[in-house]
Amino acid sequence: MQTMDSALLPLTGFLTVALLAFPFVAGLLCLFVPARAKQIALGATLVQVLLTAYAIFLFNINYRSGYLANMQGMVDVPWIASFGIRFFVGLDGISLLMVILTNFLMPLIVLSTWNREWKQPALLYFLMLFMQSALVGVFISLDVFLYYIFWELALIPIYFIVLLWGGENRVKVTFRFFIYTLSGSLLMLAAIIWLYLQTEPRSFVIGDLYNLRLDDISQRWVFWAFFAAYAIKIPLLPFHSWQPDTYTTAPNAGAMLLSGIMLKMGIYSIMRWILPITPLAASIYADVAIVMCIAGIIYASWIAIGQKDFRRMAAWSSIAHVGLITAGLFTMSQIGLQGALVQMIAHGVNVVGLFFVAEIFMQRRGTTVMENLGGIRQHAPAFASVFMVITFASSALPLTNSFIGEFLLLNALYEYSYWFAALAGLTVILGAVYMLRAYKFTMLGENPAITSFSDLSASEKWVFFPIVGLIVLFGIYPQFIFNLTDESVKFLLFQIDQHLAVTN
Repeated sequence: MQTMDSALLPLTGFLTVALLAFPFVAGLLCLFVPARAKQIALGATLVQVLLTAYAIFLFNINYRSGYLANMQGMVDVPWIASFGIRFFVGLDGISLLMVILTNFLMPLIVLSTWNREWKQPALLYFLMLFMQSALVGVFISLDVFLYYIFWELALIPIYFIVLLWGGENRVKVTFRFFIYTLSGSLLMLAAIIWLYLQTEPRSFVIGDLYNLRLDDISQRWVFWAFFAAYAIKIPLLPFHSWQPDTYTTAPNAGAMLLSGIMLKMGIYSIMRWILPITPLAASIYADVAIVMCIAGIIYASWIAIGQKDFRRMAAWSSIAHVGLITAGLFTMSQIGLQGALVQMIAHGVNVVGLFFVAEIFMQRRGTTVMENLGGIRQHAPAFASVFMVITFASSALPLTNSFIGEFLLLNALYEYSYWFAALAGLTVILGAVYMLRAYKFTMLGENPAITSFSDLSASEKWVFFPIVGLIVLFGIYPQFIFNLTDESVKFLLFQIDQHLAVTN
């Protein structure tokens, strides 16, 4: 990241558009060259990593755009001018962090599919790359209508991935997922249209929405319309019932996309859209939201402890982890927001690792039921070692990536309410219980039925080793995330404070 004088030009809009469009174009190429779809998908995701790395290099943390703090690489052109809809995209520190998460995980997710035969592989890889473009679109959109389009586009590929390549009861599971997410999306769309009607002149642009000064009642209903959509996507209790079945039924690559990246759409959106536009309602309902999050932490952790299937355990553990992240957001403090950003990265890396562990179990043994495993460490020491690192990271062991984020989030909750911090802190204990229990039943002991279990192949190492590297890197040096997001977080807090000062 550049630290040059703020007068120098930061990254350009061309790069922002390239980050958005390139995966989709590569996905189309997969359809036209189906025999090489897998190789094209991997190559495209690696090129996207290079583009992202270049964006990181060009991003100037000291640059002041005069628009949303250090927003850079902006492209703003009319799209549907008669309705004030614009193709308006850009990258600030928070957006860039989410793009980094998306684009650095995607080649690992593609590689996780390498050793399996898929029906219609060209369609699978097209949907994955299409979803990557839509996810990037969600994170870089600065027009709320454009954001909504990308939000819906991101849902379409995962519906088909689960429906076409999922397991038993995939039709029923996909339908329930569709109904949940559609219901939330319609509520959000109603709020977006209402906000548009409050602007003068009519506009969907984020800056114009931030400048609105809504009254108490208006903020309350807009808050709940947005929050319902995001609570379903994250998910939070009691909107969670679609998640365990969907994560378990989806192919592992689909579960990685859902848990590693897609649920971050909801958390990011709370930070980008709810807190700055409806800060009064967010402060009024903060206790309610945090109680929902803490209830989810305890309930999901308890259910995870009792799971016999490793994939379902990973699915329930995800609900617990994102509950803590979301609770930190509603403290509306700098430490809470930055803790949430750190933990989003950590959770994305770790949960992708967990679902790839499940993929290894399925490939070698045809099952993820833990009582049918055991003793694997004796046959596959490299696999057991990387799984142990992921286990420690998921348990928030010091010097792993999750420790810093959980520490900051619990600190923020303690400053908000020590009772909330005490209850949310149970995630540390309960998380260690279900993760160490899973490791014990799958890796340790002896299982006479398992006479051989091949260790990691070359492609599997290329998935696991970067995950282990990121776990250690961000456990030791999280400062990269703080430097990247500091100005953007401060701007959001300034926007919230200014809004509350006027409202009060």
